Amino acid sequence: MQITTPLSDQLGKYLDLSSLQLKLTAENMANVDTPRYRARGIDFASEMQRSLAEGFNPREGTVSTTASDPVIRDVDGLLERPDGNNVSMDREGLNMAEAQLRFRTGVELLRREFTRVQNAIQSDGK
Repeated sequence: MQITTPLSDQLGKYLDLSSLQLKLTAENMANVDTPRYRARGIDFASEMQRSLAEGFNPREGTVSTTASDPVIRDVDGLLERPDGNNVSMDREGLNMAEAQLRFRTGVELLRREFTRVQNAIQSDGK
């Protein structure tokens, strides 16, 4: 049996985007010495808003688990080295720390949501 709530579905999307941001940051770091490599990323806030807007049905108050894939773009405005690579390890390190913090926050919020649901189920049985 699977029990979900609209909040747990939204937190799942939050964790998916955080995980994608971590993956893209790791790819950027791995390619720091690859000539002509362009740093890639997502706009986390915009993607989260879009994901929630696509999946929310206000009439039914439900959240759909199917949403379009996040838009991954080359990061503009970064300094380019002579070999054409624009990855900055300082920038990627900050992105990694931010994505890790988001992911940990999402996990903790999801844990609390499941505890709330579990408590509701247990109190209903008494």
